[in-house]
Amino acid sequence: MADMTATPSGERVHIAFFGRRNAGKSSLVNAFTGQEMSIVSEVGGTTTDPVSKAMELLPLGPVQIIDTPGIDDEGTLGTLRVRRTRQVLNATDLAVLVTDGTMPLGEAERELIGLFDEKSIPYILVRNKADLLEEVPEGDGLYTSALTGWHIHELKELAAHMVLDRDDSRMLVGDLLDPGDTVVLVVPIDKAAPKGRLILPQQQTIRDVLDHGCNCVICRDHELVQTLEGLRKPPKMVITDSQVFGKVSAMVPEDILLTSFSILMARYKGDLELTVAGARMLDRIRDGDRILISEGCSHHRQCGDIGTQKLPGWIRSHTGAQPEFTFTSGKDFPEDLSCYRLVIHCGGCMLTQRQMRYRQRCCMDQGVPITNYGIAIAHMKGILERSLGPFRLTDQK
Repeated sequence: MADMTATPSGERVHIAFFGRRNAGKSSLVNAFTGQEMSIVSEVGGTTTDPVSKAMELLPLGPVQIIDTPGIDDEGTLGTLRVRRTRQVLNATDLAVLVTDGTMPLGEAERELIGLFDEKSIPYILVRNKADLLEEVPEGDGLYTSALTGWHIHELKELAAHMVLDRDDSRMLVGDLLDPGDTVVLVVPIDKAAPKGRLILPQQQTIRDVLDHGCNCVICRDHELVQTLEGLRKPPKMVITDSQVFGKVSAMVPEDILLTSFSILMARYKGDLELTVAGARMLDRIRDGDRILISEGCSHHRQCGDIGTQKLPGWIRSHTGAQPEFTFTSGKDFPEDLSCYRLVIHCGGCMLTQRQMRYRQRCCMDQGVPITNYGIAIAHMKGILERSLGPFRLTDQK
């Protein structure tokens, strides 16, 4: 059974180690984590794919450590490895650029630093193999020795300082509530729901509601009317699974705020206004238009899957057209989106905010509208204006 107390990947700080082949990058990762996370060899290019590990790393707390292939890898396979290394940048909160301290910085390192600056990724320049130097220079990055452990503690402290100084005041729902408010969560239990547990956005919403001193009442969609009638006073807000949005909207009085888990995630992970604007493209879809439906995680598809079955059906019904659908999941997000008329993304609960915003920027740069599951469904059900009530936004046509 999955560890219900574990911090999900999308909420962990992602620290990625980059550098040229045989700069001692994997050795430094092992020293930094105190574990044999990466294979170490005298042969350059031993790390062939990004290696990722979730762990608790004091004083940072829950982190995701990523060791990447050498950025100067060669050949056809090497080109693929370099491409994967660049993709890691889109999920990186803090980059550690590992260099051979016995050598001057080269073009590969300068290119990486340029990418860090371009993507606004904070980074630490580490000059490894300091044990091979007769004298350690000053003012040229942080000198370390993965072999002897010299300055590894200082590297951890510097990383912690840079991470903990980040301004991250995002809230899933707590900033929309006052202490003592009651929130009703509508959680349908169907055959696609994971047995014995709630999906991640539901778990995170419950925790955020409780953290802000509010009351949380949970029910299934067919129990909602009875639940509302049983409360001593109306709840401040009802939050529902998007699949039953229309049904729930008809049950909830207009004076009670209503939204969905997916819309909460759209605000928490990315740009809510951008995804609201993107939903309007659903009114202009024609036969043959290509729509990309993308999910941030990989899971076994079941009968009635929302992404591959329900959404396409609702879109065909709403538009009266026969568009072409492409489906991606996990890390498979196309770099070239020019062939798509619209991108519809899941809430992104398994993605970091940086990953979700990167995907949104890709769409913006290529002029392709992007929306998300909950917002698209609310738009097609005619309740988007109402579902934006908690955020003081309007669906301006």
